[in-house]
Amino acid sequence: MADLAAAAGGLTGRGGAGFPTARKLRSVTDAARATGRAAVVVGNGGEGEPAAAKDAVLLARSPHLVLDGLHLAGRAVGADALVLAAAHAALPGLDRALAERGDGARVRRVDLPDRFLAGEESALVSVVDGGPPLPRTKVPPVRERGVGGRPTLVLNVETLARLALLVRGDDAGGHTLVTRHTAGPHGRVTDVAEAPVGSRLADVLPLAGARAVLVGGYHGSWLPTPVAAELALDRASLGSVGASLGAGVLAALPADRCGLRETASVMAHLAAQSAGQCGPCLNGLPRIAAALELLARPAPALPGLLDDVHRWSGLVVGRGACSHPDGSVRFVASALRVFAPELTAHAAGRCSATTSTPFLPVPGGAR
Repeated sequence: MADLAAAAGGLTGRGGAGFPTARKLRSVTDAARATGRAAVVVGNGGEGEPAAAKDAVLLARSPHLVLDGLHLAGRAVGADALVLAAAHAALPGLDRALAERGDGARVRRVDLPDRFLAGEESALVSVVDGGPPLPRTKVPPVRERGVGGRPTLVLNVETLARLALLVRGDDAGGHTLVTRHTAGPHGRVTDVAEAPVGSRLADVLPLAGARAVLVGGYHGSWLPTPVAAELALDRASLGSVGASLGAGVLAALPADRCGLRETASVMAHLAAQSAGQCGPCLNGLPRIAAALELLARPAPALPGLLDDVHRWSGLVVGRGACSHPDGSVRFVASALRVFAPELTAHAAGRCSATTSTPFLPVPGGAR
């Protein structure tokens, strides 16, 4: 345990929260010791974010690296159960990789439903236990009472892969995977790249001609292109403008698209992905989504509608069992700031976009 924690000293989680991996290892080990129950380790490949693809690419191209990290984490915390949870499309490749390994029989793989919240830590535990993908209250935390009521270590699959590389002596913690969305001659171009932590965002994502930049995905933040161009791909730099890398998504919105239209489309999806068990999320997100749909039209909106969005957002934050409502309204708030000139234009019946073709991927819409 001590050796792995030392190797993971500077590694942070790659699933969105960015929690220090060594602290997670220690906390689960301590919980297992305190309860006298063996821990469980779960590799989280639940990439419910429609704009994210890094975990799927990693599982398809380097499944053994992820499995190496899973076994290392299991030994470090004294786990007697290893689980790898991933989307259905990844399972055939995982089955082949497990069959190629002498230790593959120790790993149970779980088919995750295609839901935005399926990768949320407590919702993931529910699925592993045979239940629906529903988040639960944060007390007690999963690290103390997770799968089967046992201390559970949940690590994103990229985190597991980087853990394995660190043990080999590679400088894996100094890099991160990102899913990039840019405009191409025939539509949106999506790819996955590995970038050094601390590199200039403008060196990782082409920004020429971008109206704005989305950092962190659909629970992330819109930023003006000149602001994004000055940032580095690290926690401190992004945090200085209230952003984070989140799910590892970077999108350069083309100048011919409407940021309000894109935000309304995504928000409608986020509202539909609510677990339906918390009032602020169940009632608040659909109201905000409906209001955004009106604000995204180049026509005068109802008086006070923008104020309503701000008020409803304030009522939602911090009141859900998970962070879905908080992330959703953070995304909306950033859009209202960055695209404020477009709000004014829409109220006057104008829109500066020259195409209505959606740019950001939303299930059921244009991709």
